[in-house]
Amino acid sequence: MTQVNQNNTDLRWNSLYKIGGLAVLIMIFIVPIQIAIFSVAPPPSTAQGWFELFQDNALLGLLSFELLFIIYGVLAIPLSLALYIALRRTDPALMALYLALTIAGSAALFSARPALEMLHLSGKFAAATSETQRAIYLAAGEGLLAIFHGTSYMVCYLLGSITGLILSVVMLRSTIFSRATAYVRIASSILDFGLFLPVVGLYISAFSAVLLFVWNIMIARRMFQLGRNAPI
Repeated sequence: MTQVNQNNTDLRWNSLYKIGGLAVLIMIFIVPIQIAIFSVAPPPSTAQGWFELFQDNALLGLLSFELLFIIYGVLAIPLSLALYIALRRTDPALMALYLALTIAGSAALFSARPALEMLHLSGKFAAATSETQRAIYLAAGEGLLAIFHGTSYMVCYLLGSITGLILSVVMLRSTIFSRATAYVRIASSILDFGLFLPVVGLYISAFSAVLLFVWNIMIARRMFQLGRNAPI
């Protein structure tokens, strides 16, 4: 017979809850680090600008090309698994959908941030011996920039909002997470769509990111509580 704790969660998954808590804790630190990197090395607007940044400092170039967000996407997978295990009894169908879409969103993020490919092209550009070769590598670099801002990133962004809403609906029907946790995520997910509004879109999206940061802190705390069988 499966043992459950006072939170009605399966005791066999305590280690996964702790891993999920550690994952989201690292995710919390990634965001301010990435913002600091942007302030030190503002992202160039052209492929040649990126090539020059990579040649000046390869590590800074990779970080400025949002390599840390690839790590963020990797960490989202064990966190989503932990959330799935915690809430699957409340609504198995919605939580299965949440898990599948979260993994799809992480995969989309990986393809939308071709940092190592841009580093490789910058080396080729620097070693080029003719204008024709440089033009070829610049064109390839502009193609990677189009991917950076293109469909994969938008899919990742939208899936993040949708999965947030799905998860929050299940949380509201569960006793494992507080209603405040669910409401913060609902607000963040809805405000995500403010990005598509003219003029104020970026400000709304930025406020959404702040709410997501707060939500991550709430989730980290709860994951560690579940890992040690503590009540809400």
